[in-house]
Amino acid sequence: MTKVISINTSGTPELGEIAPEKLISGGSATKLWHAFSNGTGQFHVGHWSSAPCELSVNYTEDELCVIVEGSVTLTGADGTQTTHMKGDAFVIPSGFSGVWKSNENVTKIYAAFE
Repeated sequence: MTKVISINTSGTPELGEIAPEKLISGGSATKLWHAFSNGTGQFHVGHWSSAPCELSVNYTEDELCVIVEGSVTLTGADGTQTTHMKGDAFVIPSGFSGVWKSNENVTKIYAAFE
């Protein structure tokens, strides 16, 4: 029987840094609580968090995000902006490029398919 995987932040997070070439402003430290990857290595689920920052993004994967703390503003290459707050769920499609801005401390649940 395959077991059900809990997606939580109870374990020790993997500490990371936003790459200098992507960081526009703010802090570069991130935390990742990776919970699951499928056997093909194409589907990944967990939590990600950052302090306030702004970074350049270019998505090669489709990602479902659920904001569990804070708020983010996404600005597309065409200038279109959307803001998402705690409790909001949204999809960033493959091919999206622009700016991710963590307006405050942010934690999201992610489910990404490459």
